[in-house]
Amino acid sequence: MQPITALIADDEPLLRQHLRAQLQRLWPDLRIADEARNGYEVLELFEAHQPDVVFLDIQMPGLNGIEAARALARRAHLVFVTAFEQYAIQAFEQGAIDYLVKPLDPERLADTVGRLQQRVRHSQVDHAALELALGRISQAMGTQRQPAWLQWIKASVGASVRLVPVDQVAYFRAEEKYTLVAWDEGEALIRKSIRELAEELDPARFVQTHRSVIVNLKYVREMVRGMNETADLHLHGRSEVLPVSRSYLHHFRQM
Repeated sequence: MQPITALIADDEPLLRQHLRAQLQRLWPDLRIADEARNGYEVLELFEAHQPDVVFLDIQMPGLNGIEAARALARRAHLVFVTAFEQYAIQAFEQGAIDYLVKPLDPERLADTVGRLQQRVRHSQVDHAALELALGRISQAMGTQRQPAWLQWIKASVGASVRLVPVDQVAYFRAEEKYTLVAWDEGEALIRKSIRELAEELDPARFVQTHRSVIVNLKYVREMVRGMNETADLHLHGRSEVLPVSRSYLHHFRQM
């Protein structure tokens, strides 16, 4: 009996490694044939390996996951991996495509593996439903596309690398050549600058308060005004007090 094979496609190496490790734990008989970094590599590696299952990141350079899925001509069982849940739900509701939301939830992945095992065993690929799902998710991406704001932070903690969901980060603060990331479970230093972060974070959730500080608005408990149009921010569940300089005080006028 031929082993079931899979192709993992994601432009983020750490996520590919994490998904591979989780699949090996949950589905030991599954053989990962290869990993693709973009949509064009998906097509090339698919032709080389003819895998039974393809895990497709939706947002990839070159061809996106939807375009790559169409090009595969319904020859494999598909699982979309996405940071944009509003797209994924539409596909999942059609019953033809499963989906995983980043960062990966172990229980959700285990459910997906169970469904895939059943579908592969019975060669279930509902082509009509799959095409409808691809059409709807493609339309959603075209009409509801939002900026691809940063969704997680790669932070070195000791000898390991952690994927920290951005929503759990309370604040970022410049520390000489590094930036301190403070989140629910700890702190770490990253090399990304405050200027870079200010461009990559969703401005509806993150606000720069000082040339060296960006804060997650959901963590702000109160603002205490100071001298010369400055202020201090006090955060929920944290003892740190963050400065608000005169240039950024306008973000908090209504507090």
